[in-house]
Amino acid sequence: MGRKKRAPAEQPEESSRAAGACVLIVLAGVVVAVAFAVDEAVGVLLVVVAGTVALWRSVRRTANPAPPPGEERPSCRQCAGHELLSVTPLKGAQKGMLIYTSAAPDTPNRTHIHITGEVTKP
Repeated sequence: MGRKKRAPAEQPEESSRAAGACVLIVLAGVVVAVAFAVDEAVGVLLVVVAGTVALWRSVRRTANPAPPPGEERPSCRQCAGHELLSVTPLKGAQKGMLIYTSAAPDTPNRTHIHITGEVTKP
């Protein structure tokens, strides 16, 4: 007797982010429509509050939590005499932490990195 052929396993469909966004937009439209149906003032108030919250979240997300880099920089024996290349805020960690990248004058292809929360004076 011959072997039975197995059907290939079906792979589950992954939902896209666009589909989820469309569903949320439709639900938000329904909520706004119900608010305007109840009272026009309630609908206007809901739209204004939703816009204010969206703007506040956008500003909070894009604001730079790190202090601006100043003349001070971390000091150690290894980076004495190095040229400062860049200072960038560390994302996803504590606010105020900075990444200092420096290079030695005799080896420009090699960098030295510091990650600091507080800067010490040299």
